[in-house]
Amino acid sequence: MSRSNVLGEYLRARRELTDPADVGLRAMGVRRTPGLRREEAATLAGISADYYLRLEQGRDRNPSPQVLRALARVFRLDDTATEHLLSLGAARPAAPGRRREAVPAGVRQLLDAINLPAFVESRTFEVLAANRRATAVSPNIRPGANRLRAIFLDPEEQALYPDWSQAAKGMVAGFRASVGSDVEDPRIVQLVGELSLASDTFRKLWARHEVAALAGGTLRLRHPRAGLLELRREKLPLSDSGGQILAIYHAEPGSDSARALEALGAEPPHAGPDARAHDSGTA
Repeated sequence: MSRSNVLGEYLRARRELTDPADVGLRAMGVRRTPGLRREEAATLAGISADYYLRLEQGRDRNPSPQVLRALARVFRLDDTATEHLLSLGAARPAAPGRRREAVPAGVRQLLDAINLPAFVESRTFEVLAANRRATAVSPNIRPGANRLRAIFLDPEEQALYPDWSQAAKGMVAGFRASVGSDVEDPRIVQLVGELSLASDTFRKLWARHEVAALAGGTLRLRHPRAGLLELRREKLPLSDSGGQILAIYHAEPGSDSARALEALGAEPPHAGPDARAHDSGTA
């Protein structure tokens, strides 16, 4: 992963993924490269081809928001991806030194008190704290584990997802949105480098530069003891935390999934061969 031209890399990736037919261009001759040509992207955005080339090559890293919004329209970006593009083009101050992340005591108490699987993750998807019910859903939801690493490198974690490829795609897009333009963080560089070497799927998804909002949604898991779980996932930002998220899983009241979650929560920590449970006391 290049740490010097994130804006140019993003523009090139999205240009190559844009179908000319989607922006009203007819196929003329044989295209040797996928997506739009640089000249086509520039014309559609109302800028010169030379200026667009400078953007992709990293020779101009602070274009105006108007230019970036015009390119977002050409590449048919949604609101989340447009905001991501704008953040890549914004001038950034030098990043402060990283401090060890800590989960507030009140939030850890909440994890212990809540009768649902819940955990706190960092902006790099490291689990900082988790209650026993969350670890019963997945042994990888435990302090010190990284959820991005788990979904690509742990076969048992992959088996939890009936549609693993879609889950992996969403995880990478969410990670892109979470870290934004802060690619010089050594933790991010190390994690992305490790996964790029270990997983062809991750490397290809990362190269697409897709982003997705860090929001709640539905979640389907095939649990080895509880069977198919159909859950809702809520993601609640923690204020003044440097990007920490409180995640909570819940099911439709009275449903089979709700009863299965309740049964999992009632199991002792040592129950089952894969129930490597950890409580939230370690952040």
